[in-house]
Amino acid sequence: MNTQEIVAKLWNLCNVLRDDGITYHQYVSELTFILYLKMARETGAENEIPEAYRWGELVKKDGLEQWRFYRELLLKLGTEGKGKTQQIYANAQTNIAHAGNLTKIIQHIDKLDWYSAKVEGLGDLYEGLLEKNASETLSGAGQYFTPRPLINVMVDLISPKVGERWNDPAAGTFGFMIAADQYLREKTDNYYELDDKQRQFQINEAFSGCELVQDAHRLALMNAKLHGLESRIEMGDTLSELGKSFRNYDGVLANPPFGTKQGGNLVLFVLIVPINGIDAGNKGAQVYWLAQGSRGVGINFFYCRIVRFGTDGGQHFPVPIK
Repeated sequence: MNTQEIVAKLWNLCNVLRDDGITYHQYVSELTFILYLKMARETGAENEIPEAYRWGELVKKDGLEQWRFYRELLLKLGTEGKGKTQQIYANAQTNIAHAGNLTKIIQHIDKLDWYSAKVEGLGDLYEGLLEKNASETLSGAGQYFTPRPLINVMVDLISPKVGERWNDPAAGTFGFMIAADQYLREKTDNYYELDDKQRQFQINEAFSGCELVQDAHRLALMNAKLHGLESRIEMGDTLSELGKSFRNYDGVLANPPFGTKQGGNLVLFVLIVPINGIDAGNKGAQVYWLAQGSRGVGINFFYCRIVRFGTDGGQHFPVPIK
């Protein structure tokens, strides 16, 4: 069973939850809570999960007992989990109202061909679910997921380098940073050509982001983790004081949001990427934000200006996004 077949099976489980009135976007969040436990079990990465709330404890229960335990599990992992686990389950709540539906989903997930999934890559499987969700127009999730072909074109044009720091200030599901990471993995034999210090830098520090919406933030954390990244992904508003903590980057890859209730709709967005800067010794790459109105319409992100420092002058590549 390949990744596409597994994604199709997982997506079809959404039909089980229709009676609970769960939307596609809520379903992906719900799947994230359950899949995280199963994938941690399959990859031997349960150290951040308290023993009493691991997959083995959840799957051996059923019916109302399992549903009650699942609700308790979400609360405990959001308060007592470690590291990224606690962030993923922060303020987590289930929308599954019927215990029998939860049991069906857990049983189906437990019976999937996880050996094949691991061979093809759990990150690709999860991103397949995110893409499926984004393609459902009723889910409204498209604003958090930029199509991978577009992302890949931008990454190829910008051509990130090992040792550089990259940021996405409107991270969504972290697709831009994951694509940049994969771009570099392909050029370095999955980082095996690097020494240990370089490899750890790429995994832990090279890529970062910020996301305003909590549900999208947890999807970004899950997506990064399944792709082997331990990146800093903050939840908050990049245009607030939090954004000032994101400094010293070599570049930014982003597809900012269309708008918010507070700021109105986004009329125009252009990403301007200076490939080379003017001061090779200065690592203080800056991101400049302009938030202003146009004909009475508030614009959250009018443009980003990203500076990459080099030695041979600067070039600007405007990339129209919306």
